Amino acid sequence: MKKAFLFISIVASIAAFSSCKLNQAPQAGDEAETVQSGPQKGDIVYFNLDQVINEYDMANDLRSVVETKVQNINEEVNRRGNKLQKKVNDFQEKINKGLLTRSVAEVQGQSLQQEQNEFQNYAAQKQQEIQEEQVVMMNNIADAIKTFVDNYNAEKGYALILTTQGDIMTAPVVTGDPELDITRDIIDGLNKAYVESKSKK
Repeated sequence: MKKAFLFISIVASIAAFSSCKLNQAPQAGDEAETVQSGPQKGDIVYFNLDQVINEYDMANDLRSVVETKVQNINEEVNRRGNKLQKKVNDFQEKINKGLLTRSVAEVQGQSLQQEQNEFQNYAAQKQQEIQEEQVVMMNNIADAIKTFVDNYNAEKGYALILTTQGDIMTAPVVTGDPELDITRDIIDGLNKAYVESKSKK
């Protein structure tokens, strides 16, 4: 009886061991999955637009140009504003000390008021110029990215390319398979194309 029980236990152990080995054996489909990595044709993929803009060389170059223009505009506005403020302070000081007749004070006061109105119009115009420079810059960056992505997808054949933005919780892609994140591919491709376009010029 003991020998029969021992024999059954050994047979059961061998069967379990064989079953375990069979389960661990690679399947035909498994090898295909391990060979293919990254997104495939027809996949829905995404990239982080904030990261692309931050690391896109053309965007950084355009940003530097616009920042210099904005700085120059602000410096000129401040220079004119300070000059006008000095005139106003000098006029007020003369009024306080009684150094001007009433008629002279009225004429100078009206002249200063006109200068203030002209300065406000000038400052508003320059502020509008700054906004236009920034809008044009962003339009150029967006157009370059869109053109590149269109050509990129013509080659890759993805079903859909989404953009995601934000740091705390990205939207519209809150989370996804990292294999479907093509951000680095987009950045590298954009910068390569930008270098080539500059060398042609």
